[in-house]
Amino acid sequence: MEKKLGNPKQTIETIQKHGFMFQKKFGQNFLIDPHVLEKIINAAGVTKEDCVLEIGPGIGTLTQYLAETAGRVVAVEIDRNLIPILEETLEGLDNVTVINADIMKTDIRQIAETYHGGKPLKVVANLPYYITTPIVMGLLEGDAPVDTITVMVQKEVAERMMVGPGSKDYGALSLAVQYYAEPEIVANVPPNCFIPRPNVGSAVIRLTRHAEPPVQVKHPKLMFQLIRASFNQRRKTLQNSLGNAPELSFSKEQISYALEKLGLPAAVRGEALTLPQFAALSDLLEESGDF
Repeated sequence: MEKKLGNPKQTIETIQKHGFMFQKKFGQNFLIDPHVLEKIINAAGVTKEDCVLEIGPGIGTLTQYLAETAGRVVAVEIDRNLIPILEETLEGLDNVTVINADIMKTDIRQIAETYHGGKPLKVVANLPYYITTPIVMGLLEGDAPVDTITVMVQKEVAERMMVGPGSKDYGALSLAVQYYAEPEIVANVPPNCFIPRPNVGSAVIRLTRHAEPPVQVKHPKLMFQLIRASFNQRRKTLQNSLGNAPELSFSKEQISYALEKLGLPAAVRGEALTLPQFAALSDLLEESGDF
């Protein structure tokens, strides 16, 4: 293995040695702070019993740290220009496998089968910010065996995953994440911890998957349609947002009746409802409609 990465000097030397050019389309920002790297490892609770899926290893900085603590690391990197660098920076680490692929098109269940006997993986990553939400929701909504997700994301996105009703940051992402997992922000990370510096603050968030969802709902798909519709026009009343949504076929009378049954005012907005209230609304509308 080359010298341990994680500080500006080693990172710059490695980048220059290989003539690597940052690709904006891949949202590449490499961590250069050992304290932050250690916080990520500690927050993820990685042990030698674990197989870790790392998304976007970059030049292998976090990968080197993960290899010290995990039984196996499978790193999926989309940028083929980074593969020769990873071969060098991870040389001699026989518990690391690098796959040159797009994580959005990768069969994570197959990775679990191949490298961990089908048992749940731990996901640890410094995620590209432009595609954070699709990656996180793909991991949570899919059938991939994943028990925890510990990722660096834009601070604003981490806060959105955490908040409850009444906040301007509360929305469809908050409800979706909280339906599948318990979110916890474990560190805030300033821009100077990266090369190149991002224009925004960052945060490490850990999502611990629920064994069972915190609410029971007959049709989760319908509930999430209601949630998305209510936040697509968040300044409108819930009755108008749902009534105007092309993917829903409930009349204003049906929506009004369901709100009344839940003891909610006719002028209530979606941003005021909790996850249990959206679940109850979904069940009432399902009973009254053609879903």
